[in-house]
Amino acid sequence: MMRVALQAIVLAAVSLGAAAQNLTPVTMQLNWHAQADFGGYFAAKADGIYEKHGLDVTIKQGGPQMNIHQLLAAGNVDFVMGTSVRTLMIRNQGVPIVAVAAFYQFDPVTILVHEGAGINSPADLKGRQIYLPGIARINYWPLFKLRFGLDDAQVRPFDPSYRAFALDKASSSQGYLTEDGYRLKNLGIAGKSLWLKDFGWVPYSSTLDATEKTIAEKPKMVEAFVKATAEGYRRYLENPASAHALIRKTNPNMEEEQAQYAYSVMKSRGLVDPGNGVKIGSMTDARWEATFKLLSESGMLAADFDYKKAYTLRFVKGL
Repeated sequence: MMRVALQAIVLAAVSLGAAAQNLTPVTMQLNWHAQADFGGYFAAKADGIYEKHGLDVTIKQGGPQMNIHQLLAAGNVDFVMGTSVRTLMIRNQGVPIVAVAAFYQFDPVTILVHEGAGINSPADLKGRQIYLPGIARINYWPLFKLRFGLDDAQVRPFDPSYRAFALDKASSSQGYLTEDGYRLKNLGIAGKSLWLKDFGWVPYSSTLDATEKTIAEKPKMVEAFVKATAEGYRRYLENPASAHALIRKTNPNMEEEQAQYAYSVMKSRGLVDPGNGVKIGSMTDARWEATFKLLSESGMLAADFDYKKAYTLRFVKGL
């Protein structure tokens, strides 16, 4: 009896080892530290969804000084998280990267303003100090300057502590929809968010970028990763518990209260699943064309730039 039991244990271990060997290794590079915005990836990892799709996924954290698209172009990772604007701008530099899915249907970037300051649209920012990170200058800022009569002289270096913004009630600062309310509460500031989406900013965010080489050589892996991540985001929206536990393990600085706040905003604002038949992870030609036109209007991309090389709908059609 003991010999039979021992044989069964050995056979089970061998079977598990063989199953693990059959999984395709995949490395996903995030653009920031682990947080609730990336909940779909962590849900897919924590709940075995990637393994179900035949993948052995390693999720790597990003950071402020990390050039993740450089890592992608060098072949150090299989996928990176981007935005449709970032992908278009890098593609314009001749780097052969391609967006294969978008897990935020809208860019969560906001402008934080004080209540009672009389700022209800970007046009109301004229003549006021605004704290912006450098990335904004190659993102929405050129377009908003053009459309709303703003000026570079208004811009001050971004302060991630928001102390400068807190002290000047006439000022504004770049924010992020899934963080703003949590930060305002902790700082004791009566403020509100101007979501750039509501003022004509249409790009996708949390895009999944790969190289042309990866798409050509490993199309089944790309398809499996897109499908598994979409399933992970569905699971996350249903119940974030397992994902939040893995996020906190990966990034101990992420507080559960902050993660829960981001999760609630993600659901209530439809960032991942806006409804109306839009599939999680999906993209459309129309939205990419609209994003290109915004960048062309602001002079960031030439009118004859072939923006269609920056994305493919091949892997989202079956979601």
